[in-house]
Amino acid sequence: MTRVAGRPPRIVAIADTDSYVKWAAALLGAEGGRVDAALLVLETPLVVSDSQLASALVGSALARDRVERIAHAALAARLAQLRPDAVLLGARGPLVRVLAREIADLQPRPVLVTGLPGISIPATRKAVVYRLQCDLFVVHSQREVREFGALSARTGYAHRYALATLPFARGASGVAGAAAAGSRPGGTDLVFATQAKVPAEREDRLRIARLLRAAAEADPSRRVVVKLRAAAGEHQTHVEQDGYPELLASLGPLPPNLVTSTAPMARALASAEGLVTVSSTAAIEAIASGVPVIALDMFGVSASLINETLADADLLAGEEDVVARRFRHPDPEWLDENYFHAPAADDWTDALDSLIALRAAGALPQRAPFARRGGALRDAWERRIALGRSDTSASGAIAYAVGMPARTAVRLANRARRALRKGADAGTGAVASATAGLPEEAGDLVRGEADRRLRAGR
Repeated sequence: MTRVAGRPPRIVAIADTDSYVKWAAALLGAEGGRVDAALLVLETPLVVSDSQLASALVGSALARDRVERIAHAALAARLAQLRPDAVLLGARGPLVRVLAREIADLQPRPVLVTGLPGISIPATRKAVVYRLQCDLFVVHSQREVREFGALSARTGYAHRYALATLPFARGASGVAGAAAAGSRPGGTDLVFATQAKVPAEREDRLRIARLLRAAAEADPSRRVVVKLRAAAGEHQTHVEQDGYPELLASLGPLPPNLVTSTAPMARALASAEGLVTVSSTAAIEAIASGVPVIALDMFGVSASLINETLADADLLAGEEDVVARRFRHPDPEWLDENYFHAPAADDWTDALDSLIALRAAGALPQRAPFARRGGALRDAWERRIALGRSDTSASGAIAYAVGMPARTAVRLANRARRALRKGADAGTGAVASATAGLPEEAGDLVRGEADRRLRAGR
C-alpha cells in the first residue's frame, strides 16, 4: 500500500463478534508491515469472550498488543487519538449502519471500509443497504464482485466493491493456491462445522445430530469432532437456537469418539480427514488446507441455506457418504471464480489507496446513509438496539422506552392483519386460531373486524 506522509497507512478495525473479529484481524494481519493496523473490540451484547478472542487471533498475524477492548462511550475519543486514515467496520449490518453514521461526523473523517466475513452468495439487499455510508465494500470472490455489482445496478444502491482474498482461503503457504494441491495426508477426524442459523428448524438440526452419531458408531477408531463456535455462555455473530451439545445429549448415550471442540478451526483442520457442513465458510478454509469437504445435500439447495456456491463446486453429498467418509474436492474449474483466484486479482488495497489519497487532498466525498423516517429518535433507537446496554446515552434510553411499545403494537397489528386474511379465506375458526395468545382487547378487535368482513362477503 502507498505510504501516507512517509508512514504506512493507519487502519483501525472495529469488530465485536467471533466471525467478524477473526475476519478483521486476518484481513489486516495479512498486510503485514504495509499497514499500521489496530483492532478495537467493541463491547456489544454479542461481543467475543476472552477465549473466543484468543481463538480468533490464531494465525491472523495481528499482534495481541494491537488489540484492545473498548466501550462505545470511549470510541470517538480513542479514534481521535489514533487518527486512522481508514476504519474497517467488521460487524453485523445494523451495527455498521450506526458506527458509519457516527464516524462520518469526525473531522477529518477516515475512509470507511466494510465487508462480510465469509461466503456472501447470494448477495442481499440488506447487506448493501446497511453499509451504504461506507466508501468501500470488500468481497472475496470474483463471483461476489459480479453479483453485488448487479444487485447495486438493479436497486440503485451504489457501492464501490473491491476484491480481497478471503483470509481463511490463503492456506498454510499464505497464498490462495493450496486448494489445487489435493489431500493433505495424515488426518483422521471427521470435523463437522456447526452454524447458528443453518439449518433453522430443530428437527433438521436433530437429524444432523443423529447423522454424526451414526458416523461415529460406524468407525469407533476415528473421531467425529463437532466444531462449536462458542462454549456455553458465549455469544456468536448469529443467535443460535437448538445448539448441538443439547441436541446430542437428547439422543442418549453417545460413542466416546463423538466429541465437541471449541478450538480454533485451523487446529481442528490440522487433524481432519475431511470436513462436513451445510454451508459454513469453514468449507473454504478446509479447501485451502487441502482437506476434502462434504456439503450436506439432505435439505436441498437454496439461498436460505447459503449453499448454492458449494453446490456449484460439486461438494454436495448425502448421509451415506458422511457415514462412509466419502469426502470430495472441489471442481477445479470452480476455484478461480470462487475464493481461489490469483492473488494478483486482489484490488482492495489499490482501491483503499485511492480513497486515502482523496482524503489527504480534502476531496473524499460524503456518502449518505439509507434514507428512512424517524430522524434523531430513529437514530437513537437503532443505536440502542445495536449496542444494547453498551449504549449509555439518554437519547438511547428515551428511544428504547418509546420504541419498544411501538414495536409491540406494530407486531400486533401485523398479526391482526394476518388473522383477518385467514378469516376471510377460511371463516371464523381460522380467526380464532390466529388470535390465540393475543391480548384480550386485540383479539376482540380482530374477531369483530373479521366477522364484519365475512358478513359483508369480503
